[in-house]
Amino acid sequence: MNRSRPVKLSATLPLSGSKLERTRTQHRLLSPTNVRLAVTTIILIPICFFWIYPFLWMVSAALKSTTEIFSGLNLIPHTWHWDNFARAWTQARIGQYFFNTVIITVASIAIVVVSSAMIGYVLGRYAFPGKRIIIGLFIAHVFLPEGYTIIPVFTLINKLGLANSLWGVILGESGSAHIVQILLFTGFFSQLPKELEEAAIVDGAGFFRIFWRVMLPLTKPVIATAIILQFMQSWNDFFLPLVLTLSRPDLRTLAVGMFAFQGEYFTDWSGMAAAATISLMPIIVVFFFLQRYFVEGVTGAIKQ
Repeated sequence: MNRSRPVKLSATLPLSGSKLERTRTQHRLLSPTNVRLAVTTIILIPICFFWIYPFLWMVSAALKSTTEIFSGLNLIPHTWHWDNFARAWTQARIGQYFFNTVIITVASIAIVVVSSAMIGYVLGRYAFPGKRIIIGLFIAHVFLPEGYTIIPVFTLINKLGLANSLWGVILGESGSAHIVQILLFTGFFSQLPKELEEAAIVDGAGFFRIFWRVMLPLTKPVIATAIILQFMQSWNDFFLPLVLTLSRPDLRTLAVGMFAFQGEYFTDWSGMAAAATISLMPIIVVFFFLQRYFVEGVTGAIKQ
């Protein structure tokens, strides 16, 4: 009589909870995505450091003495000279120049955003003869150096009786054709559905009401982008404010006021670094709060 031999069943004992969790964690850490991310991070960190090193050096120089600035590339001062900021703000009149720059920048932003939005609305929503020619002239204007337009701008402002005044600088900063802002609004408005305008017309809205109440509120990302671009241009502009405030030093902007630290035989490098740090901080703050809208505005306007 054949007796069946017992079959030995081999079973793998399950891993304990902690060991299983460690194994899963190791697999996740060694996944190709995480490895690529780690390698990219290791490569980009030194590149980012060298990229922002000039800014870090400027902030460090603002806290050093003039002698220590040229003693090496060390970013940590031996002695912290906070008085450089006080000297730049009061003695070099950076406080007054800062106030002038704020007024010019805010006013020019308001004018440029409204005018660029209106021009972009017409170019993006309406077809009319010569539209392509106008857009072509706008694009060609990008390649025109500012030095070629400073004389007619100065002549026009002088004939309007606005020379040597903040209003003259504001008009000079906001009166030129701001091509990038106009094209951004044009691209964004051209993508909006026509049903929005048709529904507004049925409700009895006119041209300006459709623009202000219906279309313009939809362009918040482009508005933020236009604000950043105009803020940087007006805040950092040097040539135009210099020409328009030659006989009125009290109306100078921050970019022009930097010359107060440079004399015939001596340059106050620590005071200039402190003034430059004060000048750059508002730009960093504005871009920090509007960077998300800046990216959305650029990407949304170029989609066709």
